[in-house]
Amino acid sequence: MNNPETTTEIKMDVSNLYREEVFTDNAVGTLRRMTPVTTAGEPDPTRSEQYIGSTQVLTTAGPLPLSFEIEAESLAEAAAAFGDGAREAFERTMEELKEMQRQQASSIVVPGQGAGPMGGGGMGGGGIQMP
Repeated sequence: MNNPETTTEIKMDVSNLYREEVFTDNAVGTLRRMTPVTTAGEPDPTRSEQYIGSTQVLTTAGPLPLSFEIEAESLAEAAAAFGDGAREAFERTMEELKEMQRQQASSIVVPGQGAGPMGGGGMGGGGIQMP
């Protein structure tokens, strides 16, 4: 009963804590500023702030949520880079979806190719005979 999945202890990395602040324009998306902090919750000047953008794009399949890191030194820089980051995240996501579709399409078994489960060469090879 010592399943590694159930006995693994879940612990936060106390050397990698961040305070999260959320900013939005109430129209396009949100920016999260991740400020590194010490275990006492005080700003940690030895690490850089991180900015993460979030938005959603309407597609024919419905809304597609996007989340992406933004390289910036300030909130103003992050806001200015938001559009480019969203576009790059969308393009990357669409490429990943296309690759998944290609992989899925290549795994489809087409009747008539290869031996069937009863050793036949395709359709009708199941061993059933009509009188």
